[in-house]
Amino acid sequence: MQKRILVVDDDPSFNKMLSAFLGRHGFLVNSVYTSKSAMESMGNEMPDLVLTDFKLPDLDGLELIELIKSKSPEMAIILMTNYSDIRTAVKSIQLGAFEFVTKPVNPDELLITIQAALNQKEKKVAIAKPEKKRDITPSDKKYIIGQSAASKQLWEHIKLVAPTQMSVLLLGESGTGKEYAAKMIHESSKRADKTFIAVDCGALSKELAASELFGHVKGAFTGALKDKKGQFELAEGGTLFLDEVGNLPYDVQVQLLRALQERKIKRVGSETDISVDVRLISATNEKMQQAIDEQQFRLDLFHRLNEFELKLMPLRKRLGDLDEYLNFFLHQANQELEKKVNGFSSAVIQVFQQYSWPGNLRELRNIVRRAVLLCQTDLIELAQIPNTLMNENEVLEEKKHEKPIATKPESGGLLHNLKAMQELQEKETIEKVLLETKYNKSKAAELLNIDRSTLYNKIAKYNIEI
Repeated sequence: MQKRILVVDDDPSFNKMLSAFLGRHGFLVNSVYTSKSAMESMGNEMPDLVLTDFKLPDLDGLELIELIKSKSPEMAIILMTNYSDIRTAVKSIQLGAFEFVTKPVNPDELLITIQAALNQKEKKVAIAKPEKKRDITPSDKKYIIGQSAASKQLWEHIKLVAPTQMSVLLLGESGTGKEYAAKMIHESSKRADKTFIAVDCGALSKELAASELFGHVKGAFTGALKDKKGQFELAEGGTLFLDEVGNLPYDVQVQLLRALQERKIKRVGSETDISVDVRLISATNEKMQQAIDEQQFRLDLFHRLNEFELKLMPLRKRLGDLDEYLNFFLHQANQELEKKVNGFSSAVIQVFQQYSWPGNLRELRNIVRRAVLLCQTDLIELAQIPNTLMNENEVLEEKKHEKPIATKPESGGLLHNLKAMQELQEKETIEKVLLETKYNKSKAAELLNIDRSTLYNKIAKYNIEI
């Protein structure tokens, strides 16, 4: 089925040219020139993706993104602008845009970005609205259970708690797969045919955390131009996953406790209670007991969140699962990148087995994807994996025998030169990955094992042309 794209740009010539270009590539295109016209068009016929300019005659692109997301949270949006302003790019992504592209637009990059945005939207819809309620089995292609004792125990506990209404707290280091575990619980529960929404509490500002979770009414604070539903209302009947829950401000913790106890919330600025039916799963890699002792996290809320606790072990403590995950991520990467890599050399496997995997499964997945992208044969060799993996043991061994360096005035020059060399190497790596991904910044960020905001900041720092 042809996908519909709404183009919003007040430059008639560019708008017409871009619409014609997208039409030639199989999209059904509707073009408008103002934010108001965009919202009217969406009211008549909902597009699959919105491609909007930043500079518009009424609302700017950021305001339009926020307005669209309030009406259609799952809408795929790409922002275009003439201004290479990293702050605008970061803000657009924080507001829910899939990607940010600069003018003059690179046609190939734009098509890749549009397809990636549409693919991500379809995946989100599939997660939010599964075809039917079903149990997840260890052979399910979406999930890898693992063969280690820790992994098997985790799976057994998920099957045990999923059918209940208990709040679940997932503990584990960053990258251990806490969101995947939350999805497994949801899809094995009685709420599987309802919405699953994930919220990264670590990305919420102190000022807007309450609004994001509970919504707000028009005029509640500066910038509250309209009523907005929070994630609790949007997840009605389904499951709400709060990642990095330990980062929530203290006053928001009070509101969250009330939501769990009374099943009611109040939008910011409102005195009206709203009943909610939401199952809560939360996760943290923080030392919660320390936060509780320092009165940074409420003990009563912790007990409400922790009706059932699941701990996800780091990859270095369950290397028996490594082969299964390698094959799983290799298959994913081959499909995504349209490659036919068959496996890994014995030397690569040995390095993987000896590495400590501080980034856990997320790091492993990104390294496999990067290696598949770089691989020109049917087997991944040492040349396709980062040197840091091979150097780790050598560095640790060398540090054991290092002598303390005396602090001298002239040591500053050496440290400065070392830092400069590291930054040069980082810049070259970013430039190489951007080139290899045809400047698709989402893929580049994943291959570099950083988020898109960090990538944008580094592009600005090193003045990399995109």
